[in-house]
Amino acid sequence: MSERIVSFRARDGLECNLINVRGSDRPEKGPVILVHGAGVRANIFRAPSGRTLVDSLVEAGYDVWLENWRASIDLPPNEWTLDQAAVFDHPAAVETVVRETGAPELRAVIHCQGSTSFMMSALAGLVPQVKTIVSNAVSLHTIVPRWSHLKLDYAIAPVGRLTRFLNPQWGLEAPTLTAKAINAVVQLTHHECRNPVCKEVSFTYGSGFPALWRHENLNDETHEWLKGEFAAVPMTFFNQIRRCVDVGHLVGVDGRDELPADFTAQAPRTDARFAFFAGEKNRCFLPSGQVESFRWFEHHRPGCHALHELPGYGHLDVFMGKDAARDVFPAMLAELDRNGGRR
Repeated sequence: MSERIVSFRARDGLECNLINVRGSDRPEKGPVILVHGAGVRANIFRAPSGRTLVDSLVEAGYDVWLENWRASIDLPPNEWTLDQAAVFDHPAAVETVVRETGAPELRAVIHCQGSTSFMMSALAGLVPQVKTIVSNAVSLHTIVPRWSHLKLDYAIAPVGRLTRFLNPQWGLEAPTLTAKAINAVVQLTHHECRNPVCKEVSFTYGSGFPALWRHENLNDETHEWLKGEFAAVPMTFFNQIRRCVDVGHLVGVDGRDELPADFTAQAPRTDARFAFFAGEKNRCFLPSGQVESFRWFEHHRPGCHALHELPGYGHLDVFMGKDAARDVFPAMLAELDRNGGRR
């Protein structure tokens, strides 16, 4: 496979990029954009787990585009919000793919905070070119385990007075007193493995041991590779997701005119078909959130959308699991292929 990096400017001028991956044959099925979550990067879809989703998409004839939006650790750390990504990043990325490929429409696979922010874009009518969207883990409805809810309600404010970012790399090197204190808490409370970044990730993002994957779903190489794939995530994000969790669904925080005041109070401004995926064992966002989102979309357009609950899977092992190519990817490709991406 070959790849090239295509830079684009978000609508507020921030420099982002797309990684275009193609096989030796000309793609026949058009472009699909993959959108990563918070504090990681586009590379998260390319774990050393065997056959990745990128491999599967390329082999199936898709033109694959991996988006590095403002939450990417490949970009300079910045205090982003989901609103900024929804209004500035994703519409510009989609427009870049359309311009580069000449395709009038495309599909998307969106994960975690790439999913929530892209969902905001779609609901606001900002990405009309996207006609099929596969969403993993969380989208419109934000439901977390009770312990995560308590951490958001009672720990975010005091921690936010001490640091502007949280960083799982503190498990390897803690440069400040705040970083050292948080890492000490993590090491005292997490004994599920010997990977310090894995433990920091679980403490930062969920309520599990671990929280974002099931250890038995990862091969050893992927578990070690994870040490370099998580870094700084801003407190501005945690402040926003706390508000979303408190009300149970996405809310904007920047007061932008492009976004609705209440994402659930009106019909979606998109004709895209959604396929919602949820790992049954997800301890970051509970699968019930994806169930609620599916029901909400089905209320507005019955019989159009799809829901897949994945037994034995968590949050990110849906993409990085050693058996995901067998257990998960065929269903995702089937949703992308359904009716050629049209209803």
